[in-house]
Amino acid sequence: MSDEDLGRYSARGPRFGRLIAQHLIMKPYIWSALTVHVHGRRHLGSVKTPFIAIANHSSHLDTTLIFGALPRRLSKNLSAGAAADYFFTQKIKSFGTRLFFNAYPIDRGGMRAHRGMSGRLLEEGVPLLIYPEGTRSRTGAMAHFKPGVAALSIQHDVQVLPIALVGTYAAMPSTASVPVSGRPDVHIVFGRPMKAQPGEMARQFSGRLQRYVLELHDSTARAYGMPTQADYARAVALRAAAKRAQPTDTEGEKPPA
Repeated sequence: MSDEDLGRYSARGPRFGRLIAQHLIMKPYIWSALTVHVHGRRHLGSVKTPFIAIANHSSHLDTTLIFGALPRRLSKNLSAGAAADYFFTQKIKSFGTRLFFNAYPIDRGGMRAHRGMSGRLLEEGVPLLIYPEGTRSRTGAMAHFKPGVAALSIQHDVQVLPIALVGTYAAMPSTASVPVSGRPDVHIVFGRPMKAQPGEMARQFSGRLQRYVLELHDSTARAYGMPTQADYARAVALRAAAKRAQPTDTEGEKPPA
């Protein structure tokens, strides 16, 4: 991608289009379908652009909620990393993803077509939203963070803004195409911006980020009587055990005469 192409991620015209799409279409709909609670706004005053926002990821609601909860000074050029093999294979889907989330393609599954784009956007002053798990959870349980975000932060000397999303899996699980009825509660928890400590390697920093997001998630979940990550992990383990205990197709059949 050329430097001219990169410029559109912070250009005035597309930015105005995103403002209309996000604040006149996307946010009013989602905020009317959910009961949204935002915590930790005090941490946002010290966030400097460019930065990398990260969060646990278990619902298609997540990106919309983050864009809607951030102040305009931080969200106006925010670019969400989206799977190239899912969101950028069809023109209509990629248009909508770019319009609402200023999205850029992230390679996964061995793809290399867009390698280095995250770093180039940061160099252009464009803040990023990246989910370090690499994909959306289908169970609500948080997966291990990949170290790529931590490496980007170290390499480009930018802050990481940790965010915990609580209740989004229940509000719109992977099997649903719209939020469930009843305006379920969801919580967006902004943590303090972080950087790697002197001598800290990417994997160490990534582990510290994961532990902090987990802490933000579970402390909020416990305060409002919602499932913690341990509860989600326990449910996954119980379902797996139940599946293993199910008889096979041939189990219980009489042997042939």
